[in-house]
Amino acid sequence: MNRRRFEELLVSCITEHKESTYRLAYSYVHNKEDALDIVQEAIQKAFISLNTLHKPASMKSWYFRIVVTTALDFLRKRSRVQPVDDEVLLTLGLESEDHYHNLDLEQALEELPFKYKSVIMLRYFEDLKIEEVADILGENVNTIKTRLYQALKLLRVKLKDDSMEEVRQHA
Repeated sequence: MNRRRFEELLVSCITEHKESTYRLAYSYVHNKEDALDIVQEAIQKAFISLNTLHKPASMKSWYFRIVVTTALDFLRKRSRVQPVDDEVLLTLGLESEDHYHNLDLEQALEELPFKYKSVIMLRYFEDLKIEEVADILGENVNTIKTRLYQALKLLRVKLKDDSMEEVRQHA
């Protein structure tokens, strides 16, 4: 298959999965501008490295892997920058535009290590099969199954602990 055909398939993949890739990037950074930057950078990386894709059938998982890697790279770079406390932002009037409800599940997901959070996000929020998640994350299927089980167990414990704490506070 020639490069032109691969480019057409990539454009189709990007277009078809634009909402999913945005949601995936947003799940890592919780900021719409950063998520859009990640998606844009992932698209650029995908076109540059298109020659590394050998099977058109794996285009979606290959592209999602680029999005995840780009999001993780962004977070690594950002972690080198000293974050500003939310109270300081409020006093300076620089509060982020992104407001989302502090739901127990969202908070519990945020507290998961990335290796578990990624599996949960891809499997349940992007509705991907275990095999696709394994391909995207570059892991063995059994490793993904184990991480999924562990992540769900951690979420269950966290949500149970939070609900017990809430009961204690209202007693």
